[in-house]
Amino acid sequence: MIRAAGPADAAAVAALEWRVRSTRMPVESLAAAVVDPERLVVVATSGEELVGWAKTHYWDWSDGPAGAGHYLGGVTVDTPWRRRGVAAALTEARMEWIGERADAAWYVVNGRNLASVALHRAWGFEEVARASRFHTVEFTGGVGILFRAALPRRTRS
Repeated sequence: MIRAAGPADAAAVAALEWRVRSTRMPVESLAAAVVDPERLVVVATSGEELVGWAKTHYWDWSDGPAGAGHYLGGVTVDTPWRRRGVAAALTEARMEWIGERADAAWYVVNGRNLASVALHRAWGFEEVARASRFHTVEFTGGVGILFRAALPRRTRS
């Protein structure tokens, strides 16, 4: 099941990030992201188990070719749950949320992450630029790719 994350999910998300990526994420930062109206944090669960999570970011300024707007952030799926559509479902939820707010979605990725590039092509993402950095994301050991997807026109607030 995919649902919006709540503050109580922050510790489970941090634990998943550590288990899968060996990345320490401050629970306080995650809890703040969950309640930020300019962002969406979603989780994937199976019963009571958190099996994946994803987020969005909002940049209110352009950085060269990286426009202002809503960006898809990282997706983390627990290893036993990969290749089961969890990342696609988390991405779908974020794209719908962005579509209610904007005419386009953005995302950046390391050019070597071919699985992510392939996943995002399904939503119409097209390459805009390549660089070592976009906004606050720096790419070491590879080049970053900036993608943009036009979203269908909907009534937006």
